[in-house]
Amino acid sequence: QVQVVESGGGLVQAGGSLRLSCAASGSMRSYYTMHWYRQAPGKLRELVATITGAGTTNYADSVKGRFTISRDNAKNTVYLQMNQLNTEDTGVYYCNAAFGSYSYWGQGTQVTVSS
Repeated sequence: QVQVVESGGGLVQAGGSLRLSCAASGSMRSYYTMHWYRQAPGKLRELVATITGAGTTNYADSVKGRFTISRDNAKNTVYLQMNQLNTEDTGVYYCNAAFGSYSYWGQGTQVTVSS
């Protein structure tokens, strides 16, 4: 079993920055692919960023150039550095760990960007 816990959300003004953390425990290993998703009120959950065990990253077009995903395999922790935030970035951010048929989700952390 893998346990995934997000933290670092909060209220921030437009143009500001926030750093989210995703800590995994249990049977989590460095070869899992990690994802950040987000869900705004009334919207579908969308994929924001991905990082593989080898360190390859991908981003949604809406956040590319502003967000950076990284991982510290020794700590089983994934980060999402969010810069130049705008109100459209508001939502609940979820961390997902995936490998083969296995998929584990955290409880989410709220990010609110005010104008």
